Amino acid sequence: MHATTTLASLTGRTAVQQPYWPDPEAVEAVERELARLPVLTTEEETADLMAGMDLVARGSALLVQGGDCAERFDEAVPALVRQKADTLQGLAAAVRAGTGLPTVAIGRIAGQYGKPRSSPFETEDSGSGRRMPSYCGDAVNEPQFEPAARTPDPRRLLTAYTCSRLVLEELRRSWSGRPALERIYTSHELLLLPYERPLVRSGAHGAYSGSAHFGWIGERTRREDGAHIALARAVRNPVGVKLGPSASPEDAVALSRSLNPEGLPGRLTFIVRFGAKEVNRLLPPLVRAVARHGAPVVWLCDPMHGNGLKLHGQKTRLLEPMRAETASFVRALRAYGQWPAGLHLELTPDPVTECVSERDDPPRFTDYRSTCDPRLNPGQSAEMVAHFLSLL
Repeated sequence: MHATTTLASLTGRTAVQQPYWPDPEAVEAVERELARLPVLTTEEETADLMAGMDLVARGSALLVQGGDCAERFDEAVPALVRQKADTLQGLAAAVRAGTGLPTVAIGRIAGQYGKPRSSPFETEDSGSGRRMPSYCGDAVNEPQFEPAARTPDPRRLLTAYTCSRLVLEELRRSWSGRPALERIYTSHELLLLPYERPLVRSGAHGAYSGSAHFGWIGERTRREDGAHIALARAVRNPVGVKLGPSASPEDAVALSRSLNPEGLPGRLTFIVRFGAKEVNRLLPPLVRAVARHGAPVVWLCDPMHGNGLKLHGQKTRLLEPMRAETASFVRALRAYGQWPAGLHLELTPDPVTECVSERDDPPRFTDYRSTCDPRLNPGQSAEMVAHFLSLL
């Protein structure tokens, strides 16, 4: 598949959750420019990750995926990248030490610059009534609530590429002396098609995505007949799909067959995010249906996205429901003889207080830095991993 393949010929499907770009011709010019640039991730690196994912799928390894809700351009500097890498490596090392199993580490890093939003517009919290386009990640616009900052700018996709390259260069330095199974691989949501499309390239074994080692399709874009699923189907990378409360057993089976028609262990990961209140009712039927009628999948628990709420006007997530959902996840997978492969977490190496405990009265957001959703700090991340290990 040539890098300049158009969306229509690649997918022939409608693409949801795309920004309203004021100048479509400028978007096309950026796509042409991206198509001339080298890939960020190589086919060989992706094959190394696939070998690790094969072990995970067979129940011989575990998986930790984690990082920022939304990366920022100004964080693409070596010192900050090293901090993020060290945090994720530490969590993976804890899993290895606690289980004796190889542990694959995948960062939400080097490309997580786009965010889907529940509404294309938002109203200023101050009560002014001002309405602006939603912040959709640094690859699209800026978080400042001003018209110039919030106007989608396709040239920012090129900045996303440059920042991803800088982050990857530092990550690759961290690979020195490490076997392939102990590297940190990159991932982000395959959301912004003018960015993803031109970085699909032809390799020795078929088309692959050169934007990340692993890409996932979000809960809002996972329609089986949609453009994002078609894009994921067209590449040979390991891919994931977020499944939330609207996913039916039939949806899960259809997605597994569509995205993994060859039945390759490790090719497809279902990242489940039901919330503590719904997981016991909704997850077991999906696991049962896929185990009986679907293609092989890796099951990964995202205990964060279904457990968000607002406290005192601030977006947060409570630790107790996250732990409860993790326990329900492990229990449901065990009940149907499936492998609970690991955790998908939004986390940061910074000493933030964005997620809180029910025991905190009142909760104190002493250091809240995220431009989008609340993340776990290092202590909370380690606690979540230790909780998961205690359930195995």
